[in-house]
Amino acid sequence: MKILGSSDRRFKEVFDRIKSRGRVIDRTLESVVRAIIDDVRRRGDKALFEYGKKFDKVSLGPRTIEVKPAEIKEALSILNNRALKTLKLAARRIEKYHKKQVAGSWSFKEADGIELGQEIRPIERVGIYAPGGLAAYPSTVLMAAIPARIAGVREILLATPPGRSGVNPFILAAAEIAGVDRVFKMGGAQAIAALAYGTESVPSVDKIVGPGNAYVAMAKRMVFGTVGIDMIAGPSEIMIICDGKADPAVIAADLLSQAEHDELASSILLTTDSAFARSVAREVGLQLGELPRRNIARKAIEDYGLIIITGDLDEAVAIANRFAPEHLELVVGNPRRILRKVWNAGAVFLGPSTPEVLGDYLAGPNHILPTGGTARFSSPLGVYDFVKRTSVISFTAGALEKYGPEAEVFARIEGLEAHGRSIARRLESKRP
Repeated sequence: MKILGSSDRRFKEVFDRIKSRGRVIDRTLESVVRAIIDDVRRRGDKALFEYGKKFDKVSLGPRTIEVKPAEIKEALSILNNRALKTLKLAARRIEKYHKKQVAGSWSFKEADGIELGQEIRPIERVGIYAPGGLAAYPSTVLMAAIPARIAGVREILLATPPGRSGVNPFILAAAEIAGVDRVFKMGGAQAIAALAYGTESVPSVDKIVGPGNAYVAMAKRMVFGTVGIDMIAGPSEIMIICDGKADPAVIAADLLSQAEHDELASSILLTTDSAFARSVAREVGLQLGELPRRNIARKAIEDYGLIIITGDLDEAVAIANRFAPEHLELVVGNPRRILRKVWNAGAVFLGPSTPEVLGDYLAGPNHILPTGGTARFSSPLGVYDFVKRTSVISFTAGALEKYGPEAEVFARIEGLEAHGRSIARRLESKRP
């Protein structure tokens, strides 16, 4: 694992390369995804089933595209009790946390006859995308569906690609536990297109959430505007600030926990202790050989792994704020002191007993997080992503007489005569 000092002449070049990974738009991929979306939009079910056969190697039709209740019941029956117990524990913790995010409608009255407010309404129909097959993440189903249900979404749909033996049973179990209404056996860009525009078998939704591969991310980017989306998810990343007093083996394990996700994943350690940095680098090398996904993790560490030696912890925090990591661990003596200085991060994990992996599964906060520096301006998925806010305005006749003339002036400042007349007509009818 590369070790660089923050004052090294190569530091900025290496840091910027890691920071910008995954941002380049592949024009070939864009062209392929555009063709799939246009085809599904034009031919509906026929195109959806053709792409399912081509990419997922599964033949489906109008009667088999949707998971039946019997299939969900069967999935629940084949899972062991420990697995179900763990899924339900995670669901309870996720629900407990997200209930704190619920916001209510509000209004207030002013003395001169004005009432203003905001109405909160849930989105009517939401589509969740959950990867399936070898990269099946039931945790993502829980993280997306539970906040949607708490928000009051009327209908929650789930799209997940099937394997040869059907939909992953853990995905189906999570969908049942989280309160998903309908599950569809479809993946890739074609699934996103079906959710956005609808087909004969799949109803269109108002918003699509959930991570996926490059095809899914590109498709979400392209259908945005027709539907809402949560974010354009990039490669996973972890950044750790450590004062050098932790176990190097533990820090190495945390760095590798994200590296095994994806060859584009980034794992960065910031520390003031150069001897500790070398110990962690050795541990990463030792532990890599023990991982089933070692080829993926090794590639990620070689290309986008980095240990940075900083002058002090304040400099480490400044670098972290520039990177705006998806996950930020503060493994230091007083993590709350450091937390006060953190402006940009998807989720922050405090102290040596709080590994990022807890956040992936059952700590409670959402694990669908901003990546690629977008934590500078965006937030984790939450209940607030599944509601809309509508402004409510009420003026009495007296309030109109008081403020109407000023509104007329404003309209004329902007050169919009009809706007001004909309006010003037009302005021004229009240004059003797």
